[in-house]
Amino acid sequence: MNSTLLIGSLLVSGMTVLIAYVVAVYNILVRLANNINKAWSNIDVILKQRHDELPKLVQVCNSFMTHERETLESVTKARTAYRESLNVTDKAQAENQIVGALGTLFAVAEQYPDLKANEEFVAIQQRISALESTIADRREFYNDSVNLYNIAIQKIPTCWVAEEIGHATRPLLTIAPSDRKDMPLAFANLAVAA
Repeated sequence: MNSTLLIGSLLVSGMTVLIAYVVAVYNILVRLANNINKAWSNIDVILKQRHDELPKLVQVCNSFMTHERETLESVTKARTAYRESLNVTDKAQAENQIVGALGTLFAVAEQYPDLKANEEFVAIQQRISALESTIADRREFYNDSVNLYNIAIQKIPTCWVAEEIGHATRPLLTIAPSDRKDMPLAFANLAVAA
């Protein structure tokens, strides 16, 4: 009788420990997933602020850049692609298009001295640059959150619980391959002092 009671106690204790472990893992994964969602929401708010600046930028540039329709349209198309994106991966790809289009637009703007001297253009350009810095900081926090989450769901024995309750790895936000290219440096206008 004592051995039956001992075995029953051990089974109940084992089940209690197992249930407590599963609950603890579940709560950890919920916290990590919510940190990712919060980090993305923070990025999304800043992206919205930058997207609100884009029509102003295009409008200012439009009055100066008479032969640059394609450049201005690429900014507008990239902004539309972002708005139509349904998930983080698609939004990240659309965001890379916006960054590329803005880079091209600011490079082309260098050819228009009157535009570069325009106070409204300068103010918008500075606002977008400040937002870019904030986005980079928030992107780092997002990637840290995703990394912690991905590590947690890939570790043994947590991976078995994560798989059972439907947790899957999430992608990191990365830069576009086109942004990884080296930019050519032009030294034509530099004079060498002798």
